[in-house]
Amino acid sequence: MNLLKNFSWNMFLLAFCVILSFSFVGFALGQQLFWLAGLFLIAGFAIMGFGLTKKRKQQNA
Repeated sequence: MNLLKNFSWNMFLLAFCVILSFSFVGFALGQQLFWLAGLFLIAGFAIMGFGLTKKRKQQNA
């Protein structure tokens, strides 16, 4: 039974970057660097949007 036959490293790395970005938002808020928290929040949503469009194109192809 091969559980990892449909595993995609690219999508895993994108998801990891999104989680890391949102974790950095919490760190920046803890340091009271609100501009950096906003930057990481925008970056997280941008990476997530890129991953979702990539997945949508992959499923339609």
